[in-house]
Amino acid sequence: MKKILSKALSCSLLLGAIVGCSSEEDTVIMAPVPAVKSEFTPKSEWTSSIGNGVGHFFSQLSPDVAYGKVFVGSRDGEVKALDPENGKTLWSIDLEDETIARLSGGIVAAYSALFIGSENGEVIALEAETGEVKWRSTVNGEVLARPVVDSNLVIVNTSRGILTALDAETGEEKWNISTEVPNLTLRGDSSPVAVAGGVFWGTANGRLAAAIAERGQLIWQQPVGTPKGATEIDRIVDVDASPIVIGSNLFTVGINGQLISIDLRSGKPTWKRNYSSAIDMATDNRRLFLVTDSDHMVAVDARSGTEIWTNDKLENRLLTGPVIIDGYVVVGDAEGYLHWIDRLTGEFVAQQLVNDSGFSVGPVVMDDGYLVVTRNGDIRKLSLPEAE
Repeated sequence: MKKILSKALSCSLLLGAIVGCSSEEDTVIMAPVPAVKSEFTPKSEWTSSIGNGVGHFFSQLSPDVAYGKVFVGSRDGEVKALDPENGKTLWSIDLEDETIARLSGGIVAAYSALFIGSENGEVIALEAETGEVKWRSTVNGEVLARPVVDSNLVIVNTSRGILTALDAETGEEKWNISTEVPNLTLRGDSSPVAVAGGVFWGTANGRLAAAIAERGQLIWQQPVGTPKGATEIDRIVDVDASPIVIGSNLFTVGINGQLISIDLRSGKPTWKRNYSSAIDMATDNRRLFLVTDSDHMVAVDARSGTEIWTNDKLENRLLTGPVIIDGYVVVGDAEGYLHWIDRLTGEFVAQQLVNDSGFSVGPVVMDDGYLVVTRNGDIRKLSLPEAE
């Protein structure tokens, strides 16, 4: 398992799991960096930094770009707004209180504010223009996943299986929905998705759930994986990937489960395929791109679930979720490489070493380039060379 198991494993894992625990018989071998003849070399526009980054901790603390600013944060509580043109700091705030802030879920910009979750069970709202704290609210469980903001609600999925909606202006709790959390789960949670008045999220017990966002009424749950096997580890079925919506269909994938297409209105599956993953997918609205639990890259036809291509050359390199940049599928890895893949064929087209501290999250697309943040807090805006 790449992601850290909670509640039952005592061995310490760097970057999720580069090798197995000392008590395990098998060792996970990271594939060597594939030899790639790059068709282009991305250009650095500017560099900056944010505290100590996220270190070797599990983290989904991704930057956001909105309101003419780049918003970045570090696990220890530093949050900055940067000028997207030159990377200069526009404002900075330290959210560390009596303990380390342990920021992990977010950043999300909406309603002229930023919303960030923490491992301390806090959701924090900041003024986007100044960085001033609007409110801090406590929720039941760690907030490891990115919140979703919709209909004046900030909706977070916590490690205790509780989906909680807070008022975006005040932080007051409006409703919560509780789902079962098994004794042993992966470290991480599904980021909710809001569409057409509904909110959709994956659960630790192997389901995709749907609720009416306005009042927090659960309307259906669809199994994505069914626990099987003799041990608790074998029976892990977390759905930690954020759902993707294309038209009237919703797509998600679970660990030891399936990649599944679901009709939004009925909650009924339209197709299922046997893939196992706990990482967010990407789409170009015709294909789904996913990273399996062995770090194999796969492209699947969104209409039928038919596999288009697979690339196994990055096996066990602890990949980020894929991102579509200028028509390429891009993933980062634990050694700080970005891998550029042709979305039609699955072949490598370029490779870029950014920073050997590695990536915990993938790049963020900007209007005139893309943004990367490495584990040690290095921030870079890069762009592709213009076609001749």
